[in-house]
Formats: sequence, C-alpha cells, structure tokens
Amino acid sequence: MKKTIIIFAVAISACAAAAEPGGYLFAHMTKQDYGRLYYSVSKDALNWTLLNGGKRVYDEYRGHPDICRGHDGRFYMTGGSGAITLWVSDDLVKWAGFGRIEPDVYKMPDFKPEEKTYGASKIYYDKATYQYLMTWHTSQNKKLREKPEHYWAGQRTLYVTSKDLKTSTEPKRLFQWDMATIDVIVRHVHGTYYAMIKDELYPSFDWPTGKTIRVASSKNLTGPWSKPSPPISPNFREAPTLIPRPDGKAWYLYYEQYPGVSYGLSTAQTPTGPWHDIYWAKYSVPANARHGCMIPLTEKQYDALITAYGPQAQDR
Repeated sequence: MKKTIIIFAVAISACAAAAEPGGYLFAHMTKQDYGRLYYSVSKDALNWTLLNGGKRVYDEYRGHPDICRGHDGRFYMTGGSGAITLWVSDDLVKWAGFGRIEPDVYKMPDFKPEEKTYGASKIYYDKATYQYLMTWHTSQNKKLREKPEHYWAGQRTLYVTSKDLKTSTEPKRLFQWDMATIDVIVRHVHGTYYAMIKDELYPSFDWPTGKTIRVASSKNLTGPWSKPSPPISPNFREAPTLIPRPDGKAWYLYYEQYPGVSYGLSTAQTPTGPWHDIYWAKYSVPANARHGCMIPLTEKQYDALITAYGPQAQDR
C-alpha cells in the first residue's frame, strides 16, 4: 500500500561530479544553539566564514539541516524529529514552510521501533532513476538511564522512495546487513551508489570500528549494499558531508568530532578511497559548528548570500 505525502517535493543534498564556480554553503547548527539554522560559506571548500553576524538565518527552522537542489531548481530543506518537516526556497535566502512527512515505521515487518522518530533525515534525488530517496534513523531499543549506549546500539537506517513527490513506498531498512547506523547519506558517482555511514556501536576491542565513518557501495539506489569499508575517519566522528573539490577531480569529506569539538577533513579521488586526512592548519571551520550539510553554489547564489547576510569572520 502506498502512503500519501503532504506536498513532498525535495531533491538531492548531494554534490555534482564537479563543483559550481561560485563557492560552497555549509548549513549547520552550533554547539550553543543546537537544532537551529546557521550559514557559513567558502570559496575554496577549505576556509569557511560564518554569516549573519553569527546569528540564526531562519528562526522557524528546527532539526539537523539538510539542503538540496530540487528537480524544479528550487532548494528544499529537511528537519524535525517527530515528523520530517520540509521548507522550500528559491534562492537560499527566503525560506517558507512546505509540508510534513510521517512514514509509518510501525508497519515494517522486519523492524520493531521502540519509538516513532526520524533522526537526522536526509533527502537525495537520483537523476538516474527519477526517484527520491529519504533516509533517517530510528532505534529498536529503549532508552535506559543506566545504560545509555543501549539506545544507540539499536539505531537502524530506514528509507522511503517516491517517484511523483506525492506518494511514497512504505518504509524499509536500507541495509540488508544488521549493524547500528546513523547519519547516512547516499551519493551516485560514475555509475555506483555510495552510502557514507556512521557506525553507531561503541568502540571496543571487539568492535574497534565503532563511532567512525565507513562506506558501502551498490549498483542500485536502495541496495543490496556491500559490507561497510574499514573506517575512513577516527573514532567518535559523525555527520559526514561529501562535496567535490573546486577542481572537480577529487572529493572532500567533512565530519564532526562531537559534541561540537571540531571538524575533521579527508580527501580522496573516489568515494572508495584511499582517503587521507588534511592537516588541520590547511582548513578552518567556524568554532562550535555542529553538523549539517555542504552544497556547491553558483557565483550568483554565493553573492546573494553575501548580500543578504554579510560575512562575519570567525577564529578557529
């Protein structure tokens, strides 16, 4: 049975194979103001400048921001927790509410959620199949005060797809293998789909890959997926965001050292790697920035953001 969605028109938060010439936008939260929307921009994808004098750019927003370019040329942003809430913009400056999506996770035959949540929802438009993929994470375990990691070990990544942006498939688990995952983004690069994954188990001698970023691949949008790669980040990193380097010949992968400690940066010629770290003195992210998304900008889009919000340089 298909599920009706309230005016759902969203698209990829992914990057193109090459960057736009204008620069990049980093839409993010802050450590002090979690779940609210801030903007930083960069010309080289390495040195980021906080906009709007360090103030919020849109007071109505709540959630973990993910902005994407839609099939109609407009920008869409997701957030929320009890539902997936949507906003829309023509220019990344003025936003308006767009709708809410609430897939019924209780109808899934192979997954029994402990609660109805839509953690860190992501939106991807796949031009190859004309489908929209939306992912989020939900836990199958209870929150236990005496054992907090029990809840996070129960997180699994779920998804729905949509062809007409008005109806969607019923929710399913994205991965056929069973592992705690959150903050999953999907990208399509040169005929292969890549899922950038946070391994959500706590690191231990038995599970040394815990709390790292890993990569899986597939020839199809929804899998089946390869087993996750070895870690491409240190432990206790999350919220990966992937952008093309300005020359279009390689990729940058940013990830947060939480909670709001700093951002790390790695680079590779392909999403499969090999990845290597970029020395911290070679890039700068605004202090206390917390996770969100990065997208390439045209020169016109970049200039519009500077005109609307003005730069506010920040020390590391």
